[in-house]
Amino acid sequence: MEKILEQLKGQLIVSCQAYPGEALYGSHIMTAMANAAKNGGAAAIRANSPQDVAAIKEGCGLPVIGIWKRDYPGSDVYITPCLSDAELLFAAGADIVAVDATERVRPNGETLETLVSGVRKQPGRLLMADVSTLEEGIAAAALGFDLISTTLSGYTPYSPQSEAPDFQLLKDLAAAVQVPVIAEGRIQNPEQAAEALQAGAFAVVVGTVITRPHSVTEQFVRTIRGAESAGNAR
Repeated sequence: MEKILEQLKGQLIVSCQAYPGEALYGSHIMTAMANAAKNGGAAAIRANSPQDVAAIKEGCGLPVIGIWKRDYPGSDVYITPCLSDAELLFAAGADIVAVDATERVRPNGETLETLVSGVRKQPGRLLMADVSTLEEGIAAAALGFDLISTTLSGYTPYSPQSEAPDFQLLKDLAAAVQVPVIAEGRIQNPEQAAEALQAGAFAVVVGTVITRPHSVTEQFVRTIRGAESAGNAR
């Protein structure tokens, strides 16, 4: 556990994810993406689904933070909602499993407490709490999570809505908890990643601007079209 955390300290973690219907969907493509990130100096990979976790562990070799984005009726919790989801990620080889640790209702009557206690039945497993507020982060640390991440700030209706990273939440968490705090969410450039580390982040997760080229292309197209429309209006 300590060795993995030492590997992540002060480093970049790259999120390699694609969804059905997207051109890059498929475990073999995500493994290639993970290797490209590794060649660029990434210290670890964040991956979605047991299939991608297993493929990246075998084909890349970097530590993997596993998540499983799943829809359950009656719950807005989306990132590794259930203990059974976390168990399959660990079985696939995830070094760390990240779960939604917000205050929202979980599926199947589970609670965050039961998920954590279930994972802890086997020693040596690392859990990351994806949170959206300071209060959720403090509660997650009290439950025994090994890392806290700002992933869900802006993705719950009660957290600050912004297109920029939530540096304030990062600073507040770093001051309030004794476990490593990971910066994740809307980090758009290297300067913001460096700012996150200076603000107290243990490590930084970046995804879209590195591994989701269709989203970056859309940003360029929107800006170009906006500039063209403004020029035509003059």
